[in-house]
Amino acid sequence: MIPLPPFVTKAARPVTLTASLLWGACLVDWMWVQRLPTWVILIGCTQAAVVAASWLAWAYHQRRTQTAIAAGVASLAYVPVWHFWVVASDTLGLPGLRANLAWWGTLTFYCLGLLWVIWGVERASHFYERRRRLTAAPLSVDQMVAAASSGTSAAAPAMVRVHNPLDPEAWFYGRKSKKLNQSLTAFSAYSFVFLIAFYVATNVGGCEEIYELPAGGGQAKASVAQTVRLEKVIKKKFVVNPFAAISFKVPPIDEVKLQIEEATAHQYAVGYGAGTGAGFSGGTKSGKVRFIRLEYQGGDWDQEFATVASPDQLMLMEYGLRTKQKVNDQAETRPVAQLKNFPIEKSPPFVYMTGQRNIQFSPAEIKILREYLLDKHGMLFADNGGSGHWHGQFFGLMKQVLPNVQPTVVPLDDVIHRTPFQIPFLPYVAPHGGKDAYGWRVDGRLVCYYHPGDIGDAWSDDHSGVPREVWEACYQLGANVIFYAHAEYAKWLEARLQK
Repeated sequence: MIPLPPFVTKAARPVTLTASLLWGACLVDWMWVQRLPTWVILIGCTQAAVVAASWLAWAYHQRRTQTAIAAGVASLAYVPVWHFWVVASDTLGLPGLRANLAWWGTLTFYCLGLLWVIWGVERASHFYERRRRLTAAPLSVDQMVAAASSGTSAAAPAMVRVHNPLDPEAWFYGRKSKKLNQSLTAFSAYSFVFLIAFYVATNVGGCEEIYELPAGGGQAKASVAQTVRLEKVIKKKFVVNPFAAISFKVPPIDEVKLQIEEATAHQYAVGYGAGTGAGFSGGTKSGKVRFIRLEYQGGDWDQEFATVASPDQLMLMEYGLRTKQKVNDQAETRPVAQLKNFPIEKSPPFVYMTGQRNIQFSPAEIKILREYLLDKHGMLFADNGGSGHWHGQFFGLMKQVLPNVQPTVVPLDDVIHRTPFQIPFLPYVAPHGGKDAYGWRVDGRLVCYYHPGDIGDAWSDDHSGVPREVWEACYQLGANVIFYAHAEYAKWLEARLQK
């Protein structure tokens, strides 16, 4: 008697059905709807992975006696297990691992499907050939010689026109190398269907993702007043036996540290528009400033993002503290292709991009980025993360995205360097791309701001060892860029509303 898989036994059917339905709902929401809390998605994926693990265990023990069934069960179990690891890495804040799992997992899924297509076509081919041999009338020697000389099968006379693609004798496979032509056709058809399904699954359908500004208003005044005072800190003296069997670094008696203090609490709400409070006109009560980093192929786009407190996260927190605006709890990442999921008037005012190696954008991604910058009034905040090579790569990318716009140096007296903080010099960690910031302007608006010297490193916990006045200026510059993008976006929304 053939043992039943654990998921089809009478006792396990309710558990398996419930797990499958819950996981299916979580999968649909995770890919398209994005309305369920993260913990619900994680629970759904976890219980599906546990059930799938029992499937895999059964398939492993039955691999010798029920090879085909065991392989089919293992293939089905692969999907929820793969989905669990992708969701888990995303929940843990490891976008680099998530991207790799998604990429290699998709490739593995494609290969699994291709193996099943090859297996199915081969089995069907043998079936039709065997049936043909059993039903064909015996041929004379003359008929066999004629068939051989004409290149047709002796078991399938030339006058029989076969249309079934599973039969290697189908007329559209030609008269020579029929098996090879059948295999190539199956491979091409499967690849085409897989690509179409992948495109539909990742780009079509589902609810649009929206970005909402925090409600409020104010005037885009320059230079929030800040003062710097020196505070002398007296440290205790330590008496240490120099011959003791311990290593002890004696700290200096006096240590001078800088403390940044605002001369006054903000005398005005940092924002733009007719509303009250720190925020922007056209915003909502639930709106928050978000920090979204772009994922792209070819470079280390996730540079330092997988750390416990990423530079993006720290910059976002600093922006909230300095402007009193509502900010999101976590920094985020999005693939370039997902920018088109944001509708007009509900798109991110800016996205952040960094790296130090190659930049690879497909023609479709270049088009999506161009539409985001121009049609959706977005802005790209680019930061050279560590090489002159990336400098050239990024300028080459922008030449494709905005072929009719030339980059220009952004001077220190530009509004983006004066509001809300006055930037006394262009701060950087290292001049990987020179010592000037560059901008791409369309109708007077900066649609792209390029920082040449790894500003993101200065946002990190250790500030990459740069002096305090440098990383403080880097925080202020980051806040200026974020504010500029949101203020320009709020102006654009007002103009569209008036029309």
